[in-house]
Amino acid sequence: VGLALLAYALSGFPLTFDYPKQSTFNLTGGFQVRPEFLSLYLALSCYTAAFIAEIVRAGIRGVSKGQTEAAGALGLRPGSILRLVVVPQAMRIVIPPLTSQYLNLTKNSSLAIAIGYPDLTATAGTVLNQTGQAVEGVVIMMVIYLAISLLTSLVMNWFNAKMALVER
Repeated sequence: VGLALLAYALSGFPLTFDYPKQSTFNLTGGFQVRPEFLSLYLALSCYTAAFIAEIVRAGIRGVSKGQTEAAGALGLRPGSILRLVVVPQAMRIVIPPLTSQYLNLTKNSSLAIAIGYPDLTATAGTVLNQTGQAVEGVVIMMVIYLAISLLTSLVMNWFNAKMALVER
């Protein structure tokens, strides 16, 4: 409901959802997921998930074993130890490489052209072929990727500052 209201407020056009309906021979309406998008989604998800899992594992292993033993000596259960002691300390280790991985994901999305998915790179290539203005197309791509990278970096740096140790 909020997304529809936001779309209506920003563009003036209502956002409608088209549900698939059974017709005589086939389904009509609805949303179709293209195979190129699905393969891009699965490839980038699996690739990035493997790196993020390794980053989180390293962050958890980076917390001293003495912290876990001290929390256990205080009588905390294993789930509480993980939630209250290990994860907050691991987040300070995890956030910087996680920022790099998110920026890497943004850059890797430009490889969608290799499987035929029309992303920003393919659109700029089409504009180049039709207008012959290579510099403008490359500059627009650079500005868009720069804006996405700066926004990602800004959010992750804000989160890193929130998780930093507070000196008293």
